[in-house]
Amino acid sequence: MHNDKILELEKIIKYSFKNKEHLLLSLTHPSYANENNIDKIHTNQRLEFLGDAVLELISSDFLYNLYLDYTEGALTKTRAKLVCEENLSDVARKLKLYDFLLIGNGESRDNLKNNNSTMCDTLESIIGAIYLDAGIQDAKEFIYKFILTEENLSKTYNDFKSILQEKANFNNKILKYEIVSETGPDHNKTFKIAVFYDDKKLAEGIGKSKKEAEQNAAKVALDKLEV
Repeated sequence: MHNDKILELEKIIKYSFKNKEHLLLSLTHPSYANENNIDKIHTNQRLEFLGDAVLELISSDFLYNLYLDYTEGALTKTRAKLVCEENLSDVARKLKLYDFLLIGNGESRDNLKNNNSTMCDTLESIIGAIYLDAGIQDAKEFIYKFILTEENLSKTYNDFKSILQEKANFNNKILKYEIVSETGPDHNKTFKIAVFYDDKKLAEGIGKSKKEAEQNAAKVALDKLEV
């Protein structure tokens, strides 16, 4: 990636990396590694794992101190809505992260832009990269600036899994999700997941991530239960 592109992205995210390799790794999509015979370990997937953990800690601390009268359950639900895939992918698109991803020639940038899972993962990778580069405080500033905003707090996303879980709890039912199938290459998988109500399969859902497939399965299950 040319230096001017790096500087352009740093200006957008309002953070300048001490070690530019951290930023480049956060932008290395698995499709780029596949085409260039790069080991999978040198993609942004490990940084996504780290960034997800940092985001959970920072958002938990933020909500704990903001909503002093919330129970554990209420805090958990609020955090889930705030850092859900749909919200994080929206933030990633606003930052135009799709323009800076290192991708394989066979991958479509437009497809990645519209793929919530990819956009969410990329944002979490950026968070992980900032944490590695400078520590928790700089990562916190980024998260506060772009994710823990009043606009995002005011948004409401349909969390079908939470609604279905509440219904299961009320009816003393055990809820579980199982993967039915995984298809496609590692960088562009499609998941089919089934949701069970006790031992009865209620529905199946398909998505580009496990989270999306579970939400879709929960939505179909709720529709069936309400018939």
